[in-house]
Amino acid sequence: MTTNTEFKAWRVEDHNGDYHGSEQTLSTADLPEGDVLIRVGYSSLNYKDALSASGNKGVTRSFPHTPGIDAAGEVVESTPGSPAPGSQVIVTGYDLGMNTAGGFGEYIRVPAAWCVPMPHGWDSRTAMIYGTAGLTAGLCVQKLLTMGATPEQGKVAVTGASGAVGSVAVEILANLGFDVVAVSGKADHTESLKALGAKEVVGRDALAEDKKPMLKPTFANAIDTVGGAPLAELLKQIQPGGSVSICGLVAGVPLNTTVLPFILRGINLLGVDSVEIPLADKEAVWEKLSGEWKCPTTEASAKDISRSELDSALKAFLKGKSSGKIVLDHAKS
Repeated sequence: MTTNTEFKAWRVEDHNGDYHGSEQTLSTADLPEGDVLIRVGYSSLNYKDALSASGNKGVTRSFPHTPGIDAAGEVVESTPGSPAPGSQVIVTGYDLGMNTAGGFGEYIRVPAAWCVPMPHGWDSRTAMIYGTAGLTAGLCVQKLLTMGATPEQGKVAVTGASGAVGSVAVEILANLGFDVVAVSGKADHTESLKALGAKEVVGRDALAEDKKPMLKPTFANAIDTVGGAPLAELLKQIQPGGSVSICGLVAGVPLNTTVLPFILRGINLLGVDSVEIPLADKEAVWEKLSGEWKCPTTEASAKDISRSELDSALKAFLKGKSSGKIVLDHAKS
Protein backbone atom coordinates (compact mmCIF):
# COMPACT_ATOMS: atom_id res chain seq x y z
CA MET A 1 0.00 0.00 0.00
CA THR A 2 1.38 3.35 -1.03
CA THR A 3 -0.96 5.87 0.58
CA ASN A 4 0.89 8.33 2.83
CA THR A 5 -1.60 10.68 4.44
CA GLU A 6 -1.33 12.79 7.57
CA PHE A 7 -4.14 12.38 10.10
CA LYS A 8 -5.12 13.19 13.67
CA ALA A 9 -5.05 10.62 16.45
CA TRP A 10 -5.43 10.58 20.22
CA ARG A 11 -2.13 9.08 21.27
CA VAL A 12 -1.10 7.88 24.74
CA GLU A 13 2.52 8.28 25.86
CA ASP A 14 4.39 6.89 28.83
CA HIS A 15 6.19 9.60 30.82
CA ASN A 16 8.05 7.51 33.38
CA GLY A 17 4.92 5.69 34.46
CA ASP A 18 2.59 8.65 34.01
CA TYR A 19 0.37 7.92 31.04
CA HIS A 20 -1.00 10.92 29.20
CA GLY A 21 -3.10 11.11 26.04
CA SER A 22 -3.17 13.97 23.56
CA GLU A 23 -4.11 14.74 19.98
CA GLN A 24 -1.16 14.27 17.62
CA THR A 25 -0.56 14.37 13.89
CA LEU A 26 0.56 11.04 12.45
CA SER A 27 1.03 9.56 9.01
CA THR A 28 -0.55 6.47 7.51
CA ALA A 29 3.03 5.37 6.84
CA ASP A 30 3.34 4.91 10.61
CA LEU A 31 0.49 2.39 10.75
CA PRO A 32 1.19 -1.36 10.92
CA GLU A 33 1.13 -3.60 7.89
CA GLY A 34 -2.27 -4.93 6.89
CA ASP A 35 -4.64 -5.69 4.04
CA VAL A 36 -7.06 -2.82 4.52
CA LEU A 37 -6.55 0.91 5.13
CA ILE A 38 -9.71 2.44 6.63
CA ARG A 39 -10.67 6.08 7.12
CA VAL A 40 -12.38 5.93 10.51
CA GLY A 41 -15.52 8.01 10.85
CA TYR A 42 -16.50 6.95 14.34
CA SER A 43 -15.24 4.88 17.24
CA SER A 44 -16.85 4.10 20.59
CA LEU A 45 -15.62 4.09 24.16
CA ASN A 46 -15.10 0.92 26.16
CA TYR A 47 -13.68 -0.04 29.53
CA LYS A 48 -10.76 -1.71 27.78
CA ASP A 49 -9.91 1.61 26.11
CA ALA A 50 -9.77 3.22 29.54
CA LEU A 51 -7.41 0.50 30.74
CA SER A 52 -5.16 0.98 27.71
CA ALA A 53 -5.10 4.75 28.18
CA SER A 54 -4.09 4.32 31.82
CA GLY A 55 -1.10 2.16 30.94
CA ASN A 56 -2.49 -1.26 31.83
CA LYS A 57 0.13 -3.64 30.43
CA GLY A 58 -2.37 -6.48 30.37
CA VAL A 59 -4.11 -4.59 27.56
CA THR A 60 -1.33 -2.61 25.85
CA ARG A 61 2.30 -3.62 26.15
CA SER A 62 4.15 -0.72 24.59
CA PHE A 63 3.70 3.04 24.19
CA PRO A 64 3.15 5.47 22.52
CA HIS A 65 -0.10 3.90 21.44
CA THR A 66 -3.46 4.84 19.88
CA PRO A 67 -6.33 3.11 21.75
CA GLY A 68 -9.79 2.39 20.38
CA ILE A 69 -10.95 -1.23 20.20
CA ASP A 70 -13.81 -0.24 17.87
CA ALA A 71 -13.82 1.50 14.50
CA ALA A 72 -16.21 2.01 11.62
CA GLY A 73 -15.55 3.77 8.36
CA GLU A 74 -14.67 3.63 4.69
CA VAL A 75 -12.07 1.43 3.05
CA VAL A 76 -9.51 3.67 1.33
CA GLU A 77 -7.09 1.08 0.04
CA SER A 78 -6.97 -2.71 0.11
CA THR A 79 -5.23 -5.78 -1.25
CA PRO A 80 -6.95 -8.13 -3.74
CA GLY A 81 -9.60 -10.27 -2.07
CA SER A 82 -10.13 -7.74 0.74
CA PRO A 83 -13.08 -5.35 1.16
CA ALA A 84 -13.03 -3.01 -1.83
CA PRO A 85 -12.18 0.70 -1.61
CA GLY A 86 -15.32 2.72 -0.98
CA SER A 87 -17.01 -0.02 1.05
CA GLN A 88 -18.15 0.63 4.62
CA VAL A 89 -16.89 -1.75 7.30
CA ILE A 90 -16.87 -2.38 11.06
CA VAL A 91 -13.79 -3.52 12.95
CA THR A 92 -14.05 -4.68 16.56
CA GLY A 93 -12.02 -6.96 18.77
CA TYR A 94 -8.96 -9.00 17.83
CA ASP A 95 -5.91 -6.82 18.58
CA LEU A 96 -7.38 -3.48 17.47
CA GLY A 97 -6.70 -0.75 20.02
CA MET A 98 -4.70 -3.11 22.22
CA ASN A 99 -1.31 -3.45 20.56
CA THR A 100 -2.47 -2.40 17.08
CA ALA A 101 -3.22 1.29 16.52
CA GLY A 102 -6.95 1.69 17.06
CA GLY A 103 -10.05 3.70 16.34
CA PHE A 104 -9.03 6.82 18.26
CA GLY A 105 -7.09 7.68 15.11
CA GLU A 106 -8.65 8.87 11.85
CA TYR A 107 -7.04 5.94 10.01
CA ILE A 108 -6.36 2.29 10.87
CA ARG A 109 -4.71 -0.49 8.89
CA VAL A 110 -5.83 -4.04 9.70
CA PRO A 111 -6.07 -7.58 8.29
CA ALA A 112 -9.02 -8.22 6.00
CA ALA A 113 -10.17 -10.96 8.38
CA TRP A 114 -11.00 -8.30 10.99
CA CYS A 115 -13.51 -6.46 8.78
CA VAL A 116 -17.28 -6.97 8.87
CA PRO A 117 -19.40 -5.42 6.08
CA MET A 118 -21.64 -2.61 7.29
CA PRO A 119 -25.18 -3.98 7.77
CA HIS A 120 -27.81 -2.66 5.37
CA GLY A 121 -29.34 0.59 6.57
CA TRP A 122 -26.54 1.43 9.00
CA ASP A 123 -23.88 4.10 8.86
CA SER A 124 -20.63 4.32 10.82
CA ARG A 125 -22.14 6.30 13.68
CA THR A 126 -24.98 3.85 14.19
CA ALA A 127 -22.55 0.94 14.18
CA MET A 128 -20.43 2.61 16.84
CA ILE A 129 -23.41 3.39 19.05
CA TYR A 130 -23.47 -0.37 19.52
CA GLY A 131 -19.75 -1.12 19.13
CA THR A 132 -18.10 -3.91 21.11
CA ALA A 133 -20.50 -3.26 23.99
CA GLY A 134 -23.56 -3.81 21.82
CA LEU A 135 -21.97 -6.82 20.15
CA THR A 136 -21.21 -8.30 23.57
CA ALA A 137 -24.76 -7.65 24.79
CA GLY A 138 -26.10 -9.37 21.69
CA LEU A 139 -23.85 -12.37 22.20
CA CYS A 140 -25.01 -12.62 25.83
CA VAL A 141 -28.65 -12.60 24.74
CA GLN A 142 -27.91 -15.13 22.01
CA LYS A 143 -26.37 -17.52 24.56
CA LEU A 144 -29.49 -17.35 26.75
CA LEU A 145 -31.77 -17.96 23.78
CA THR A 146 -29.65 -20.89 22.63
CA MET A 147 -30.10 -22.45 26.08
CA GLY A 148 -33.86 -22.12 25.68
CA ALA A 149 -34.58 -18.95 27.66
CA THR A 150 -38.12 -17.64 27.15
CA PRO A 151 -40.11 -14.77 28.71
CA GLU A 152 -42.57 -17.28 30.19
CA GLN A 153 -39.88 -18.71 32.49
CA GLY A 154 -39.74 -15.59 34.65
CA LYS A 155 -37.62 -12.56 35.42
CA VAL A 156 -34.23 -11.95 33.79
CA ALA A 157 -31.61 -9.98 35.72
CA VAL A 158 -29.03 -7.73 34.09
CA THR A 159 -26.17 -6.57 36.32
CA GLY A 160 -24.23 -3.41 35.58
CA ALA A 161 -27.38 -2.35 33.78
CA SER A 162 -26.36 1.32 33.50
CA GLY A 163 -23.17 0.46 31.66
CA ALA A 164 -22.56 0.23 27.94
CA VAL A 165 -23.11 -3.54 27.72
CA GLY A 166 -25.85 -3.77 30.33
CA SER A 167 -27.99 -0.98 28.92
CA VAL A 168 -28.10 -2.57 25.45
CA ALA A 169 -28.83 -5.98 26.99
CA VAL A 170 -31.76 -4.48 28.91
CA GLU A 171 -33.29 -3.00 25.77
CA ILE A 172 -32.82 -6.12 23.64
CA LEU A 173 -34.36 -8.39 26.28
CA ALA A 174 -37.24 -6.01 26.93
CA ASN A 175 -37.96 -5.76 23.20
CA LEU A 176 -38.05 -9.58 23.06
CA GLY A 177 -40.73 -9.61 25.75
CA PHE A 178 -38.69 -10.51 28.83
CA ASP A 179 -39.42 -9.05 32.27
CA VAL A 180 -36.06 -7.43 32.95
CA VAL A 181 -34.77 -6.60 36.41
CA ALA A 182 -31.97 -4.05 36.01
CA VAL A 183 -29.34 -4.17 38.73
CA SER A 184 -27.43 -0.89 38.99
CA GLY A 185 -25.36 0.98 41.52
CA LYS A 186 -26.54 4.28 40.07
CA ALA A 187 -29.80 5.20 41.78
CA ASP A 188 -30.25 8.26 39.57
CA HIS A 189 -30.52 6.06 36.48
CA THR A 190 -33.77 4.37 37.47
CA GLU A 191 -35.91 6.28 34.99
CA SER A 192 -33.48 5.88 32.11
CA LEU A 193 -33.35 2.11 32.70
CA LYS A 194 -37.13 1.93 32.77
CA ALA A 195 -37.14 3.88 29.49
CA LEU A 196 -35.01 1.07 28.04
CA GLY A 197 -37.72 -1.37 29.07
CA ALA A 198 -36.70 -2.59 32.53
CA LYS A 199 -39.76 -3.64 34.54
CA GLU A 200 -37.87 -3.26 37.80
CA VAL A 201 -34.68 -1.48 38.87
CA VAL A 202 -32.81 -2.56 42.02
CA GLY A 203 -29.59 -1.40 43.63
CA ARG A 204 -26.43 -3.45 43.84
CA ASP A 205 -27.38 -4.29 47.45
CA ALA A 206 -29.75 -6.84 45.92
CA LEU A 207 -26.58 -8.85 45.30
CA ALA A 208 -24.88 -8.06 48.60
CA GLU A 209 -22.68 -10.83 49.95
CA ASP A 210 -24.56 -13.50 51.90
CA LYS A 211 -22.84 -16.42 53.63
CA LYS A 212 -25.61 -18.82 52.68
CA PRO A 213 -24.58 -21.11 49.78
CA MET A 214 -28.08 -20.94 48.24
CA LEU A 215 -30.78 -18.26 48.21
CA LYS A 216 -34.37 -18.01 47.04
CA PRO A 217 -34.54 -18.68 43.28
CA THR A 218 -35.61 -15.25 42.05
CA PHE A 219 -34.44 -15.06 38.44
CA ALA A 220 -35.10 -17.45 35.58
CA ASN A 221 -31.98 -16.28 33.73
CA ALA A 222 -29.46 -13.45 33.86
CA ILE A 223 -26.76 -11.50 32.09
CA ASP A 224 -23.84 -10.49 34.28
CA THR A 225 -21.50 -7.72 33.13
CA VAL A 226 -19.55 -7.17 36.37
CA GLY A 227 -18.15 -10.48 37.67
CA GLY A 228 -16.72 -10.89 41.16
CA ALA A 229 -18.85 -11.07 44.31
CA PRO A 230 -22.11 -9.85 42.65
CA LEU A 231 -21.92 -12.73 40.18
CA ALA A 232 -21.35 -15.21 43.01
CA GLU A 233 -24.50 -13.95 44.74
CA LEU A 234 -26.47 -13.93 41.49
CA LEU A 235 -25.74 -17.61 40.89
CA LYS A 236 -27.40 -18.44 44.21
CA GLN A 237 -30.65 -16.84 43.01
CA ILE A 238 -31.10 -18.54 39.62
CA GLN A 239 -34.07 -20.83 39.18
CA PRO A 240 -33.55 -24.54 38.39
CA GLY A 241 -32.29 -25.01 34.85
CA GLY A 242 -31.63 -21.31 34.37
CA SER A 243 -28.61 -19.74 32.72
CA VAL A 244 -26.28 -16.80 33.32
CA SER A 245 -24.27 -15.26 30.47
CA ILE A 246 -21.13 -13.58 31.79
CA CYS A 247 -18.88 -11.05 30.07
CA GLY A 248 -17.37 -8.60 32.58
CA LEU A 249 -14.93 -8.19 35.45
CA VAL A 250 -15.24 -4.65 36.82
CA ALA A 251 -16.31 -6.03 40.22
CA GLY A 252 -13.38 -8.45 40.32
CA VAL A 253 -11.77 -11.39 38.57
CA PRO A 254 -12.01 -14.06 41.35
CA LEU A 255 -15.29 -15.95 41.57
CA ASN A 256 -15.82 -17.41 45.04
CA THR A 257 -18.78 -19.74 44.80
CA THR A 258 -19.83 -23.33 45.46
CA VAL A 259 -20.98 -26.16 43.25
CA LEU A 260 -24.41 -26.23 44.91
CA PRO A 261 -26.36 -24.03 42.43
CA PHE A 262 -24.95 -26.16 39.63
CA ILE A 263 -25.63 -29.61 41.07
CA LEU A 264 -28.81 -28.88 43.01
CA ARG A 265 -30.51 -26.56 40.54
CA GLY A 266 -28.71 -27.52 37.34
CA ILE A 267 -27.95 -23.93 36.36
CA ASN A 268 -25.65 -22.99 33.48
CA LEU A 269 -22.75 -20.50 33.50
CA LEU A 270 -22.13 -19.26 29.96
CA GLY A 271 -18.93 -17.43 29.11
CA VAL A 272 -19.10 -14.80 26.36
CA ASP A 273 -16.10 -13.68 24.29
CA SER A 274 -16.59 -10.87 21.80
CA VAL A 275 -12.93 -10.49 20.80
CA GLU A 276 -11.61 -13.65 19.14
CA ILE A 277 -14.85 -15.29 17.96
CA PRO A 278 -15.19 -16.14 14.25
CA LEU A 279 -16.07 -13.25 11.97
CA ALA A 280 -19.23 -15.05 10.85
CA ASP A 281 -20.50 -15.09 14.45
CA LYS A 282 -19.90 -11.35 14.77
CA GLU A 283 -21.60 -10.67 11.46
CA ALA A 284 -24.67 -12.67 12.51
CA VAL A 285 -25.12 -10.59 15.68
CA TRP A 286 -24.51 -7.30 13.81
CA GLU A 287 -27.30 -8.27 11.42
CA LYS A 288 -29.68 -8.89 14.32
CA LEU A 289 -28.75 -5.60 15.99
CA SER A 290 -29.50 -3.78 12.75
CA GLY A 291 -32.81 -5.62 12.42
CA GLU A 292 -34.95 -7.51 14.92
CA TRP A 293 -32.76 -6.55 17.91
CA LYS A 294 -32.65 -2.85 17.05
CA CYS A 295 -32.44 -0.61 20.15
CA PRO A 296 -34.02 2.75 19.25
CA THR A 297 -33.82 4.17 22.77
CA THR A 298 -30.11 3.41 23.00
CA GLU A 299 -29.55 4.94 19.57
CA ALA A 300 -31.46 8.11 20.48
CA SER A 301 -29.63 8.62 23.78
CA ALA A 302 -26.05 8.07 22.56
CA LYS A 303 -23.63 10.90 23.25
CA ASP A 304 -21.08 12.11 20.66
CA ILE A 305 -17.72 13.47 21.82
CA SER A 306 -14.58 14.81 20.16
CA ARG A 307 -10.99 13.65 20.60
CA SER A 308 -10.41 16.51 23.04
CA GLU A 309 -13.06 15.01 25.34
CA LEU A 310 -11.58 11.53 25.39
CA ASP A 311 -9.38 11.97 28.45
CA SER A 312 -12.18 12.93 30.83
CA ALA A 313 -14.57 10.34 29.36
CA LEU A 314 -12.07 7.50 29.78
CA LYS A 315 -11.27 8.52 33.35
CA ALA A 316 -15.00 8.41 34.11
CA PHE A 317 -14.99 4.76 32.96
CA LEU A 318 -12.25 3.90 35.44
CA LYS A 319 -14.15 5.62 38.26
CA GLY A 320 -17.36 3.77 37.44
CA LYS A 321 -19.10 7.03 36.58
CA SER A 322 -19.76 6.35 32.91
CA SER A 323 -23.16 5.28 31.61
CA GLY A 324 -24.89 4.63 28.32
CA LYS A 325 -23.20 4.77 24.93
CA ILE A 326 -20.47 7.27 24.09
CA VAL A 327 -19.36 7.71 20.49
CA LEU A 328 -16.17 9.35 19.25
CA ASP A 329 -16.85 11.48 16.17
CA HIS A 330 -13.61 12.26 14.34
CA ALA A 331 -15.28 15.16 12.53
CA LYS A 332 -16.36 16.82 15.77
CA SER A 333 -14.17 19.74 16.85
